[in-house]
Amino acid sequence: MKRIHSGKLRAIGYDSRERILRVEFEDGSAIDYSGVGDYVWRTLSTTGSAWSYYRDNIEEEYAGRTGKAERKSNLDALNALFGSPPPPDKDA
Repeated sequence: MKRIHSGKLRAIGYDSRERILRVEFEDGSAIDYSGVGDYVWRTLSTTGSAWSYYRDNIEEEYAGRTGKAERKSNLDALNALFGSPPPPDKDA
């Protein structure tokens, strides 16, 4: 996922193999759009106004399925990078 701050958008991501675009909003909701081509993803992820591009070219053009944004805590992000810490030593 690529974090952005454009209008109500907070993150966008794309699975090129499945052709699914995920859009996450500031309110914690998310929509997965199916059948989205690489060109649309590249344009959305590089445009200066992702919110406008989303509204004009994606929102009404593609079928979407709603969900919740994946919010990871700082601890989750660290564990993803370095692995979970070992359990505490009970003999100590």
